[in-house]
Amino acid sequence: MIRQLVRSYVLLVAVAIALFTVPVAFTLTDQLRDDTRASVLREADAMALLLGNGRPASCQALEEMAKAYKDEIQATATAACAADLPRPAVDAALTRALRGGGATVDWGSDFIWGDHLVVTVPAHQRATAGDHDKGPVVGAVRIRFSTGEMTDRLWQIWGFRAVLAVLVLGVAALLGVGVARRLTRPLRQLNDMASKFSDGDLTARSPVTGPPETQTLARTLNQGAERLDTLIAAQRIFVADASHQLRTPLTALRLSLDNIADGVDDEFVREDVEQATAEVVRMSRLVNDLLVLARAEAKVTAAEPLPLMDIVRERLAVWRPAADERGVTIALRGSTDGRPSVLSSPGHLDQMLDNVLSNALEVSPDGGTITVRVDPRGDVVGVSVLDDGPGMSDAEKSRAFDRFWRGQGLTGKTGSGLGLAVVRQLATDDGGTVTLEDAPGGGLCVTITLRTSHRGTG
Repeated sequence: MIRQLVRSYVLLVAVAIALFTVPVAFTLTDQLRDDTRASVLREADAMALLLGNGRPASCQALEEMAKAYKDEIQATATAACAADLPRPAVDAALTRALRGGGATVDWGSDFIWGDHLVVTVPAHQRATAGDHDKGPVVGAVRIRFSTGEMTDRLWQIWGFRAVLAVLVLGVAALLGVGVARRLTRPLRQLNDMASKFSDGDLTARSPVTGPPETQTLARTLNQGAERLDTLIAAQRIFVADASHQLRTPLTALRLSLDNIADGVDDEFVREDVEQATAEVVRMSRLVNDLLVLARAEAKVTAAEPLPLMDIVRERLAVWRPAADERGVTIALRGSTDGRPSVLSSPGHLDQMLDNVLSNALEVSPDGGTITVRVDPRGDVVGVSVLDDGPGMSDAEKSRAFDRFWRGQGLTGKTGSGLGLAVVRQLATDDGGTVTLEDAPGGGLCVTITLRTSHRGTG
């Protein structure tokens, strides 16, 4: 928009310059032509008068004038008498003058002028010095005037105005940028607010500045943002409170089911109780994931430097017993030199690794391998978890981060459908990313990329 405003402003100034400058330049050019023509005609008439007198003093003065034209004015003056009348085909202008046809002006070109201005005038015989009556034509005078100085003057007229126009357009462009930025500042502020809002910053507001129209728009957007922020905050509080309140009865229900299972000898009843216990466990995981997701969306904690390798090794130690029960090997690979630190909120990295490792263990076949790879990449570090499972199709990858979407595991268990959604939300809050790729040789590779903290490296 700024470019369009600047272009329009510069175009308007250019049109104004053209309307006021070009006509003046043409007027000065015409004036230069007329003045030069009149001056040369006066000189030619004076020489013709001297030629018409026919006196020795007049002839001497005529010779001096012709010499002055040649030496000083860069022009040539010639005189011819009636006896030297040329043929019309040879010199029509001179023939016309000698026949009494009047003066002739030839600029040498139809476009402005040529290299020379040729003026030819007849010389009439004068009986006395004060005789104003034209007598018979006794000769003709021709002045061949060089237009070089006129051309230089023409370049000065047009060149000065061209340079002035360029300078004015440059100043107009600078002023146009300033004016355009000032006019569009309220719109840019509104756009910044919309960008922050789309990135999840519901606290973003736009200053109420600019013309009345943008002020009204800013107030409307701020009111809408305030209302939406209030609604989402209420929703997060509700989810967090509900998840928290559900933990206690779910825990009590699981303990009751365990007690029932211990005191029942009927195999069919025991099987039903175990199924109910499995559903309670799944519901507990769902409640925990909802609580983590609600807290992540609320952004209640700030990222801080955390020791990456210590957390990775700790979470692998927690998950190895569950993996050993099924003969699944968990291996740590990659560059682990030094003690790299990453920027993450306390508990976020632990939760992300737990969710990804839980999914990997669920889809891994008995006797398979889960590989955890740490890959520093300058200002970021990637933690990848590769499994030997069936992997995901492109369609499944596109939906994997959707809430409550569940893939099919090999263990027969089903998750809450919030695992990867929670991972992406936590990573995004910490300024990182999560990507899904095909693992070499099959399976899925989940890569969590987080920012490194140089303070904790070494």
